[in-house]
This record gives sequence, C-alpha cells and structure tokens, in this order.
Amino acid sequence: MNKIHIVAGGPEQLLPELYRSDNDVYIGVDEGTKFLYNRNITPNAAFGDFDSISEVELSTIINNQKVQTFTFDREKDMTDLELAVRWAIKQRPELIILYGVTGGRLDHELINIQMLTLGLDHGIEMKIIDIQNEIILLNPGTYTVKPDDELFYISFLPFSDLVKGITLTGFRYPLLDTDLRFGSTLCISNELVTKKGTYSFDDGILMMVRSKD
Repeated sequence: MNKIHIVAGGPEQLLPELYRSDNDVYIGVDEGTKFLYNRNITPNAAFGDFDSISEVELSTIINNQKVQTFTFDREKDMTDLELAVRWAIKQRPELIILYGVTGGRLDHELINIQMLTLGLDHGIEMKIIDIQNEIILLNPGTYTVKPDDELFYISFLPFSDLVKGITLTGFRYPLLDTDLRFGSTLCISNELVTKKGTYSFDDGILMMVRSKD
C-alpha cells in the first residue's frame, strides 16, 4: 500500500482534482464520501456519523459491499477525520494525503493541520492538499525541494515554540543557521531561484506550505 487518500467534508469547491489509482486506497469521511462518488471514485472505506448526508446517500454507501463502512455516534471524543487518520496510520502506508480539511470552520481547519503531527509521531509522511496549497510538517533534518510551476510560493512556519538553525539555499531569500520563533513571519512567501533548493534545521517542528499565485 503506497498511498492513502482521505477526503473529508470541507468545502467541495476547494478540492483539487482527484483521480482513481488502483494501487492507492481512498477513504471518505462523512460528506467527503459523497464527494468521492461525485468524482466516480468508489472509496475503499468510509468513516463517520454521516450526519451531513441524506439517508438515501448513506444507504448507498452502506449497501455497497466494496466499501468498508465505519459508523460512529455523533457524540464522541474524536472527530470522524481523526478516527479515519488513526485507522490509516495502522495500515502503514508510505504517504497519507488529506483533502477537504481546509477552508470551512476555522476550528476544524486548525485542528486538522495539527493532526499532521500524528504522521510525525508514527514515521509516516502526511500532507494536506487543497486547490490552492500543499502543507506538510517536518522533523529536523536536511531536505531538497524542486520548483513547481503551480505551487510557486514556498513558506516555512515554526510549528513548535522554536525552530533552531534553519538554513535555506537556492531560494530568493536565503538563510544561514537562523532560529525561527513561533509567530515569526520571516520565512513567509519565499521562492526558488535554482533547479533544486535545500532547507535544513536542527531542532523543533517546521511547517512547509507551497501555494499557488
């Protein structure tokens, strides 16, 4: 299992284009299950209390033997998305991608971004993708990044109180061994100026956001 794609019920117009790949697993979370059906993608699994879809739509999901359905009470200690993410982590894929988790209620969007730490905790790459952005959290290390004609801007945000020793090479605004404190805008809206850039840091948790113009 290479990738698990999880589609939640955020604003549908913010979803990027989705394509079915036979080697990947697709999971719908509540209304996100309907979004997959709207794109002619039958999910491998569906999670939720399904309070955001009609009884007819829910019946279609439950009665499809190709879809493993996990239903939960509305009152619970985890969101439907977290339940789906924790299930996905147990499958040990190389990558988990979350869609439909931004652009709606701000409290949900903020906690959904924080949920990327579950990937860090379990050594699994996780990212959020919407029509405008790609978001990933990183542990200390050295990384390479290549230009993307669509995701032109690259920003680095501290996700811990302090990110120590960040170095950027190949960027319009390079840095050398700089500490980045939570709330700093120092590394917002950078750009690559070479065919390959590198970034590294020594301590903390770093968020990288790639965005369209």
